[in-house]
Amino acid sequence: MLLNAGEYVKISVEFEMLTSIGRNAVADIRFINPETLAKPPSYTHVVEVVGACRNVHISGQLGTDRDGNVVGDFRAQAVQVFENLKAALASVGATFADVVKLNSYLADIADLPVLRDVRVRYLHAKALPASTTIAVSGFARPGALLEIEAVAVLPLKPARGKSARPKSSPAKKAAKRRRRRS
Repeated sequence: MLLNAGEYVKISVEFEMLTSIGRNAVADIRFINPETLAKPPSYTHVVEVVGACRNVHISGQLGTDRDGNVVGDFRAQAVQVFENLKAALASVGATFADVVKLNSYLADIADLPVLRDVRVRYLHAKALPASTTIAVSGFARPGALLEIEAVAVLPLKPARGKSARPKSSPAKKAAKRRRRRS
């Protein structure tokens, strides 16, 4: 179901549903299509996120399999892109219901109807993310026909894995403790 002009959905309802399966709602997300803008076909004009949350940025995904091979025609690549996005989102405990922004890059803008047909099968119909789609002259991988990047918003919790920030050495920690005692 697409939103009519002027309508918005508060995703806190979605978060309440997710809370029942183990997530904690910490952000209020609104998907808004202002009456002053044309009704979009398969995205939302404005996504507002308020509150403490994690922002997750997924790099542009190509229609490549796990071995790095570009797959088939535009439709096959589009499906693979969304499967790759799904895997990337899952790596941080996210789903497409958490996506608030998509940027899509197409080799041929005439393929947009096919892209819309594929992505509607992955996105949350009552909370479609803000979206930008543009045609580009080419991609870093020969044979690629599209690339899509995503931004997701999740409840706040510590990131898993190693931090990219360097940790203090034992000598620096000891010096810091001495300064505190002084």
